[in-house]
Amino acid sequence: MTSTLESFFNKRVLIITNDGRTLLGTFQGYDQTINVVLTDASERVFSSYKAVETVALGVYMIRGDNIAVVGDIDEELDSQLDFDGIRADPLHQIVH
Repeated sequence: MTSTLESFFNKRVLIITNDGRTLLGTFQGYDQTINVVLTDASERVFSSYKAVETVALGVYMIRGDNIAVVGDIDEELDSQLDFDGIRADPLHQIVH
């Protein structure tokens, strides 16, 4: 897992957490428990009745035990998305 995470250094990533949050930011590092540090981080908040809201977070650390998915972002495709027109139910919490 750690060798895979090294490929994300200084790249924009999207992280989905076990509690259903969608976080974006520039991957800056991780530690032995896979706690991840993002810079220029933001959260996309989805709603079934209003547009996607983007909340700026700045520098942000995510606990490794709360990370479900990490993936890189295709900036070109992401910039073409119309978040004002997207309606979606928020993700549910992952129960272990």
